[in-house]
Amino acid sequence: MQGNRPSATAMRVAVRRAAHQLLDRPAIFDDPLAVRIVGEEAEASIVSDPDAHQRPILRTLRAFLVARSRYAEDALEASVARGVGQYVVLGAGLDTFAYRNRHPSLRVFEVDYPATQAWKRERLAAAGIAVPPSLTFAPVDFEEQTLAEGLARAGLDPSIPTFFSWLGVTYYLSRDVVMNALRFVASRGAGTEIVFDFSIPPDGMPPEERREFDTMAALVAAIGEPWVTFLEPLPLSHEVAAMGYSYVETLTPGAIHTRFFEGRADGLRSGGFGHLLHARV
Repeated sequence: MQGNRPSATAMRVAVRRAAHQLLDRPAIFDDPLAVRIVGEEAEASIVSDPDAHQRPILRTLRAFLVARSRYAEDALEASVARGVGQYVVLGAGLDTFAYRNRHPSLRVFEVDYPATQAWKRERLAAAGIAVPPSLTFAPVDFEEQTLAEGLARAGLDPSIPTFFSWLGVTYYLSRDVVMNALRFVASRGAGTEIVFDFSIPPDGMPPEERREFDTMAALVAAIGEPWVTFLEPLPLSHEVAAMGYSYVETLTPGAIHTRFFEGRADGLRSGGFGHLLHARV
């Protein structure tokens, strides 16, 4: 993040989620607020020029973005049934879960860069989306403050099992910051869970995936938000388990396709380099 500017990628990701609601049937991820939060201008651009969103690289990116949201919210749903009472959305961007939360007892904390969070609140007001009493905003600069400090200030209860989602963030942070955040989550004790996504190092990608990666990496670098951290799935799983997580599941791109896209008539499928990890203490 730079200065007092909100994240440019946050809006782009939100537009992809909105496009999924408008263009893809059946929807992998049902989000009735996705279109409203991006605004009428963005909605009109999707409706008036759908072909612009059907370029292969944008289509596979959209598929991965909605698959990771579906994966996280499916895991959250199961965790609430196990007694989780708090949900922390790390790098929330324009995520809409808190505004369609159907669990009255589930407290939600949205953690994000202060400028991005202020911008989001403006968009919520413009869209007429009410902020529920179950939501707390926690402005945190991941590179300047610890997650523990930010969440303690926001009132997260350390005695209540908590679910964390961390989507579209690890790529942009240093490896030390990523690992320290995972250790913090693990330190919260039994019942705590986290879902996050990551990319493998580009040097290990097959040629087609590497071309897709290079295209997307150049796009985010051009807007001042370069990817800096890449993780190997097997060593990462071992590292996470050593932190105290008793359950670790990693989904490769192939596994993501099998779980969410197998057999679709429209050929929608996820991109080639995004991985998902779900861990429980």
